[in-house]
Parts: sequence; structure tokens; C-alpha cells
Amino acid sequence: MPALACVETAVPPGYGFAWDGSLPLQGAFPCGTPVTPTIPNAHDVHSSWSTDLSAALYKIDGWGAPYFTVNAAGNMSVRSLGSATLPYQEIDLMKVVKKASDPKSLGGLGLQLPIIIRFPDVLKNRLESLHSAFHFAIQSNGFNSHYQGVYPVKCNQDRYIVEDIVEFGSPFRFGLEAGSKPELLLAMSSLTRGNPDALLICNGYKDVEYVSLALMGRALDLNTVIVLEQEEELDTVVETSLKLGVRPVIGLRAKLRTKHSGHFGSTSGEKGKFGLTTAQILSVANKLQKLDMLDCLQLLHFHIGSQIPSTVLLADGVTEAAQIYCELARLGAGMRVIDIGGGLGIDYDGSHSSCSDMSVGYGLDEYASTVVRAIQFACDRKHVRHPIICSESGRALVSHHSVLVFEAVSSTAFDPGALGQNIAYVLDALEDDALADYRNLTAAAMRSEYDTCILYADQLKRRCVEQFKDGLLGLEHLAAVDALCDLVAREITTSDAVRTYHVNLSIFTSIPDFWAIGQLFPIVPIHRLDQRPSVNGILSDLTCDSDGKLDSFIGGRKSLPLHEFSGGGGYYLGMFLGGAYQEALGGLHNLFGGPSVVRVEKSDGPHSFAVTRALPGPSCADVLRAMQHEPELMFESLKRRAEEYAHSDGDAITCGLARAFSSMPYLVHVSADDVMAAETDGIASAGGSDDDDVEWEFMRCLSF
Repeated sequence: MPALACVETAVPPGYGFAWDGSLPLQGAFPCGTPVTPTIPNAHDVHSSWSTDLSAALYKIDGWGAPYFTVNAAGNMSVRSLGSATLPYQEIDLMKVVKKASDPKSLGGLGLQLPIIIRFPDVLKNRLESLHSAFHFAIQSNGFNSHYQGVYPVKCNQDRYIVEDIVEFGSPFRFGLEAGSKPELLLAMSSLTRGNPDALLICNGYKDVEYVSLALMGRALDLNTVIVLEQEEELDTVVETSLKLGVRPVIGLRAKLRTKHSGHFGSTSGEKGKFGLTTAQILSVANKLQKLDMLDCLQLLHFHIGSQIPSTVLLADGVTEAAQIYCELARLGAGMRVIDIGGGLGIDYDGSHSSCSDMSVGYGLDEYASTVVRAIQFACDRKHVRHPIICSESGRALVSHHSVLVFEAVSSTAFDPGALGQNIAYVLDALEDDALADYRNLTAAAMRSEYDTCILYADQLKRRCVEQFKDGLLGLEHLAAVDALCDLVAREITTSDAVRTYHVNLSIFTSIPDFWAIGQLFPIVPIHRLDQRPSVNGILSDLTCDSDGKLDSFIGGRKSLPLHEFSGGGGYYLGMFLGGAYQEALGGLHNLFGGPSVVRVEKSDGPHSFAVTRALPGPSCADVLRAMQHEPELMFESLKRRAEEYAHSDGDAITCGLARAFSSMPYLVHVSADDVMAAETDGIASAGGSDDDDVEWEFMRCLSF
């Protein structure tokens, strides 16, 4: 952009950006009333605003229904029974956070944020809703079999989630799917307490140990099905079954020609990673027939891809698979089950659109009806008995029941008072060209020429940066120019007026799909929703990595509407619909471990809840141990160093080290004086008291 010519405009006497030596307050830009911004000014946060407007702004009714809403207090509420939740049964999310994070002396659990809050009642409702959708479709279409799904444990292998699904799904013969040996072990163990008819689907690549383990499951009277991903796995299954004397139940994964074009469809189509081609399916059937084992082939599995966007694509894939199923039945296989795999999507952005990986254009009922009709049509045409319908709908089951809550700890908001009371005098001392830009900026402001203000501010800043690099400008001058330009940007609400909020979180640990594949999740302040947000912000995490930030949001936003940060913490945000994959995929970037976890269930009182399980997040010692370090030896080494070099303060330093090893890696809002007082108060030994150790161990295993 060419340099702007100086405009000879008289500046009113005494104006000099007519200050009393300090920057004007926000909203007091000296040129009349500024253009109304998209996010209005903070001083007007209460006027003409409502919780309904917040719900619309953050699209809560789109992605959150029927489980999340905004209550009259302006807080996010959880409707754990879905659409059947009565108003008095709603759970205020802020009350849960307060219960979890308040000190034990105040009746809280003393857990540190970030924190994952699980709502098993939501999980139960999701499972019941999925089963009801298929049951209704089966009944209304006269389908002559039933639905029984499985949960793919790879979505979230947490013990209590898997146990909940087995318990809640027992009336519906709901089972589990495993893709590795440890997943198979946990699935086998869990299903010993489940419905005996529940399926245990064994997917993934297999060796002799995997196959042996699956066959042991059949020997333990579990309804185990070994699904062949490659043709050569058949030989392993046959040989191992003969050695163990256990007749297998075998499934095939078909590599369909139907292809899902979105990001999540990369495993679909003829070039997909998994599955058998048509020729390989025929080869397996022929081998089994020669071995007199064709009756063992009982299941056909396929997977179009996660987040199937439309029922048109779904119907196409199911129809193709149903034809393969019918042909296998015609060849004499003992076919009983068609496993449609995963793909049941959820609406992350609330748009109900089939044109985005972040949404889907259907609901549960439409999904189930499409599947049932496609299978029924194919089977009826070829006079094949209707199969049991199985799905592996992990994302749709567990995403809603888990909420990640984290806290903003600071922001990049500029504090004019930090530069003192002499900014105007500093600016008046600028070099001639810069001084001319400054005075032309003030003149444009007086005439309410906001576009011109922005141009002059940009030119002033660039000119001063160059002069600073050349050594012609002092640091206080550059700081004053930055302050002025920041004020102009905020008052006129330019695209540059996006503030960075620093959050007590690791994106890589808790929201890895955002960093890895650009997956968007709804992120919303969980309180102050009765107030008008006044800031456009992005979220920057604690990690020493430039990718550790959230700068894309649902609805195509590059910033998130936020409330003014008051400092000292206390501004809480929630990431919703993240119950699938995020915990399983999260790493240890910068050795930030996982969040604390609480399990919350509804109770009988109005707006009341019960915390039935609580677990602090991994300590510094835990994450160090995960990377092959030995915290106990590290502590002893540092303790000896303290005894050698810090004679008078050795005990206090040693105690501080012990507390550091046992604390979470995330930030804690306490002063240095508080830390030192805690380290020295009542502690006689370097390693801390036995009571402290007992208390810590209790907190790590806390269960209600």
C-alpha cells in the first residue's frame, strides 16, 4: 500500500489526541459514536441481551440438542435424559465445576482443572435412543430380525465407559468391538458381565496370538466373531482352531466399491486400507467349503467411513453390502449377521448439513430406517432370510456424554495504564513523518473517517517499526504507538482486533484431532451467557508450540465470541462432543498429562447431582514415568543436591520438590507465598509427612 500523503488539517488547540496524558477508556474514542461492531463493547454487556441470544450465537440448539442448553442463570446446563429431561432435572455445569475444583475444606473435591466431566445418564440415553431408532424401523417395515449393536472400544477405552455400555446395553444384547489384543482382553473381561448373546467383534490385523485369544473367548461361551481383514488370515484361523479344538465363527470384511468422499472416508472404496475384494471373498468361501467349514462363515462386515454425511451415500453402501451378503447365503454360508460398521455421524457444528465433515444431514431415525429398508429390499428380492443388523456406532454413542472444561488464565488485552500518564507527550516527540501520521490520524478520527483512521494507524505503526530498527526511536515511543494503534483497532473493530486468551490446557493432549486433522468441536463459555460477549478471541494453550492454539471454530469462524477477561482466572470454557477418540489419541506434548475426571449422575433433588467417581489427572511423576524416567530416583538425586548446597533451606526445597512431583503439570492459581507456606508449615522431613502421602493416594483413587 503506498504511503498516505500528509493532510494539512488543523488540530484543535490542546487536543494532541486531547488526553489528560492517558489513553481514553474503551468506548470513548474521541470522534463521536463509533460504528457498531459485531461484538458490542464490554460496557454494554447487559443491555438488550439474553440467554436465547447466546444460544443462537454459539448454535447451542443446533449441536447441543437435546442434551445441552443455557439456563436462566446464564450457565450451560446438561439435560442428561435428553428430551425427556424435566426442567428441575437439569444439571448446572458451573455447579459441577465448583464442586470438583473447590478445596476440600470448602466441601469440594480439590481437583485441578482442566477436567473432564462424564455424564453416564447421557451415555445411557444415547444407547437407548440408538436401539429405539432401529427397533422402530424394524417394526414399521416388517423386518423379520432384530438389531444388536457393538461399541468399538477404540473410541474411548476408559474402563468405566466400557463397563457402563455393557451394563446399559445388556437388555439390548449390546456388545463390543476390538481391534487389538489388549482391546480384546478388556472386551472379553467386560462381556463376562454382559448379555450372553452380545457380539464380540474381532476386527483389525491378526496374528496367531490374537486368533488364539478370540477362540478362547468362544471357549468361555462369549459370542466371539473373528472378522477377516485379509485373505491370508483364514489359514491362521483354521490352523489355530484345529489346535485348540474350538470351532470358529468367522466374518468377512468386504471392500466395497461405494466410496465416502470426505476426510473420514479415506478407508472406503476399492483402494481402502481394509477388507477383501470380491475375488478374495469368493476364494475364502471356496476354501471354507472344501474344509467343510462354510457354516462357520456367519457375518459380513463393511465400513464406508466415519461421519457418513447423507443417507443417500449410506443407502448406496448398504445396498452393495446386502447383495454380497445374499450371494454368500446363496453359496451355502451360514450367514446370520450383517455388520454395517461405523459411520453414524454427529452434528458438530449444528448446521444439519450433508456437505461438511463437521455435520450430517440426518438423525437417528432416518439413519436406522435407511439401513433397514436397504437390507430388507435386497434380501426379499433374493429370498434370503433377514439378518441380524449390527452397527459399530462409537462416535455417536460416547461423544455427547463427556465435556472438557478448562480455564482462561490471561489474555493479551492491552492495559493503557501500564504505560503511565505521559503517552501523549511521548507521541508528540515522534520524528516528523511519524508525527504527521499521528496528527492526520487524530484529524481523521475527529471527522469520523474510520477507514482513513485504520490506514493512518497502519502506516504510523510500520514507519515507527522501521525507525526503531534503525535505532532512531526509543522503546517507550514504540510502545506508545502500539498502544494507540491497539486502541484504534479495538474502537473501530477491525479484523485485527482479535484477542488471544491463554488457557490452562494442552491442545495436543485433550483435543488432538483439532491439531491433526482440523476437526472442529463446539467450544462455549459455560457461564456469563446472560451477558453480551464483547471480545473476539482465539485460544492459546500452555505448550511451547505454535500449533497449540484454537483459531478455527464451528460456523466458519476464525475467532470465538468471548467475554471480557477480568484477570485472575475464573473464566471457564467447555469443549463439547469430544467423548470419542480425544482421550485415546492424546499424547504427552511438553509432558502435559490428561485432565482430572469426574463422573456425575442425576439425583432426586431439584437441579441436584451426585459425583460418583473422581480422579485427579496424572501427576508430574506419572507423566515422567510414562517416558521411562524414574521419579523416585530423580527426587533422591535432587534431595541430595539440596542437602549439599542449600543448607538452611534444604528442607523447604526438598519438600517443594516432593510436592512438584506429585502435582499435575497444569497451572495452579496460588501465590509464591502460599506455596512456600505450604511447604514449610508443619513439615519436619524432606519427603513430607505420612499424612500427606495418604491424602494424595486417597485423592488419586477417590470414588463415591
